[in-house]
Amino acid sequence: MKRSKTSKGWMQEHLNDPWVLKAKAEGMRSRAVYKLLEIDKKDKLLKPGMVVVDLGSAPGSWSQVAAPRVKPSGQLFALDILPMDPLPDVSFLQGDFREASVLAEFEHLLAGRAVDLVLSDMAPNMSGNAVSDDARMMYLAELALDFAQQHLRPGGNMLIKVFQGAGFMEYRTAMLKLFQSVQSRKPDASRDRSAELYLLGVDKK
Repeated sequence: MKRSKTSKGWMQEHLNDPWVLKAKAEGMRSRAVYKLLEIDKKDKLLKPGMVVVDLGSAPGSWSQVAAPRVKPSGQLFALDILPMDPLPDVSFLQGDFREASVLAEFEHLLAGRAVDLVLSDMAPNMSGNAVSDDARMMYLAELALDFAQQHLRPGGNMLIKVFQGAGFMEYRTAMLKLFQSVQSRKPDASRDRSAELYLLGVDKK
């Protein structure tokens, strides 16, 4: 199938993206790694001994950063609908987070552990229809928030990717009911034109 000018332009931009080139040079799995690194540098989210959950983990760049930082006694559990190459000290489950059976299997992996930090870089496959994409993104975000409510220990934190579209303010309000504060983060590695924003829920009630 012939590529459109739009997809050719995106591919060209992607290949010339300084964050993509940096990731390749430094052996990182994707440019997304620098989003988490910047936020962690500011907010000191990752600490030794923590139990961390990474939702929407493939190709594994956030797990790649987080797993070494929670050693020696910490644990990292990752989940994605896509396959992910193994990483040291990461327990990975491939499956659709929207399915109850997958969630149950992931909870079985956790084996009752209280979670210190939930990371979610999940996003739906983009259709180009803003209304549809926003709705599907918010659904994933709501599922992640429900997971945090069930499994985060009191005082735990959550970092989640959302879109600044329909439902954004309502979602932020919902986070405020669960956390003492909610802060916005737009890391340098996030493309300027992208509607994505990261919300940091601090100190679960």
